[in-house]
Amino acid sequence: MSKKILIVVDMQNDFIDGALGSDEAEDIVPAVLKEIQNPVYDYVFATMDTHGEKYMETYEGKHLPVIHCVKGTEGWKLNDLIEEALDKRNAVIIEKPTFGSAALVQAITAMQPDSVTLVGLCTDICVVSNALMLRAALYATDINVIEKACAGVTPDSHKAALQTMRSCQIAVI
Repeated sequence: MSKKILIVVDMQNDFIDGALGSDEAEDIVPAVLKEIQNPVYDYVFATMDTHGEKYMETYEGKHLPVIHCVKGTEGWKLNDLIEEALDKRNAVIIEKPTFGSAALVQAITAMQPDSVTLVGLCTDICVVSNALMLRAALYATDINVIEKACAGVTPDSHKAALQTMRSCQIAVI
């Protein structure tokens, strides 16, 4: 039996229309919803960027000094439409303290899927980090990223991240 996995990366309020939000992030919500609802995926996972009150004292906080995704705040929560769709798919939610998630990679690797597809935010930070970690762990597995269901910090950085992933044999579809 084939196993196709969808990973929805950080579709949280702070990245969509909050502290680090953008028009491009808002624009991908319908495309991400479409993927979550797509029955081709056997399993759905979602990540949540999760920081504490002392975020500004962390390594990331010192280099990205914008408080965001503090656990329990409105900005940390998933977009309402995304959360509802994920609930209907019984998605596994993984909180992560930084860009890539070792816990996500371990969970996915244990399943030995036939393919993994990523969507979400931000293409040039968390999507690319997780895609490359998965590529390293699952070197013989199809890893895909859906271009129109991802957005970067800027349109240029989105395009650059997509090119980096193509170079690492991640299919950009």
